[in-house]
Amino acid sequence: MTEFAGWEPAGAGVLRLPSGRLVRGRGLRAPMPTGHPPHLGVYVLGSPPPEFGWESRWVRWPDFWLPADPSYAKSVLAEALRRAEGERVEIACFGGVGRTGTALACLAVLDGVPAAQAVAWVRERYNRHAVETPWQRRFVARFESVGALP
Repeated sequence: MTEFAGWEPAGAGVLRLPSGRLVRGRGLRAPMPTGHPPHLGVYVLGSPPPEFGWESRWVRWPDFWLPADPSYAKSVLAEALRRAEGERVEIACFGGVGRTGTALACLAVLDGVPAAQAVAWVRERYNRHAVETPWQRRFVARFESVGALP
């Protein structure tokens, strides 16, 4: 069995969650970062993403808004968190800031960051402009009450 090669902690867009798991946030408009590709990509976009050559999940999420199906978004993020324990997982939207930052803040909530602190937590560790709109901030604050997890 080969050793798991995860993200480099200092790599572009890499965020270390409280559990120690590493996930990568990125914007699809930027060139693909160097290094290993993800095992799972979670793409928070208004329309389906292109085929990347690795497993992916599409969460329909229009730019500057919220996921069309919050319960589905929560289940995909819960899967991403589980898989980040032993696989490379990335979260991405077109710009890599608003929707990606919101998804990363929600992932942080699932990993134990208090919802009231998650936006500031992600802004400090990922991108100071993450989570761009008031409704995205409210979504993170209320994320724990979004649909039950499987």
